[in-house]
Amino acid sequence: MGVHERRQREKESIRANILDASFNLAKTEGWASLSIRKIADAIEYSAPVVYDYFENKEAILYEISLNGFHQLHIELLKAQKKHDEPEDQLTAIVDAYWKFAFKNKEYYQLMFGLGMQCSGKGMMKEEFSSFQDMLYECTLEIINKKGSNPDNACHSSHALFSAVHGLISIMMMRNADIPSTMNKTTLDETVSAFIKSL
Repeated sequence: MGVHERRQREKESIRANILDASFNLAKTEGWASLSIRKIADAIEYSAPVVYDYFENKEAILYEISLNGFHQLHIELLKAQKKHDEPEDQLTAIVDAYWKFAFKNKEYYQLMFGLGMQCSGKGMMKEEFSSFQDMLYECTLEIINKKGSNPDNACHSSHALFSAVHGLISIMMMRNADIPSTMNKTTLDETVSAFIKSL
């Protein structure tokens, strides 16, 4: 391995360590307590080294949120591919989204700014809207199957997204007084009613 390749590998390793340390700190202390100094201490480098790789904390958060959206996108595609009918696909996609949110709370909170400022404002990537896009595609297909008005697909799918995201947000921000089974039942009933209404 040449000197250039070795240096490049070292740079990639330090960059990955910064992201890993940031995520691990967030899991133990919360996103709000994350700082460049804490990240530098965690990877046993000085703060200027962290700034060599990321302009600021916001850039680190944005990169981590991209990782979250990418992982979510993969889970949604897996769920969709298990079914042929759009009604089943829609139900599976919503279920996969719900499971991802609670299996990966730190990611979800960062991705959607729950209890904190949303990361990467104005910097959109394809994965950011994959859930909404997939909901729209399934909704449109169901509407076309039923012979309903396709002009309603955008509004309807946005309403469903809002309901799903709202339930998740409520449960994450005040889960002490709301049983998780009640929220999941509400979600399932909402999706079922949504499909019937198209």
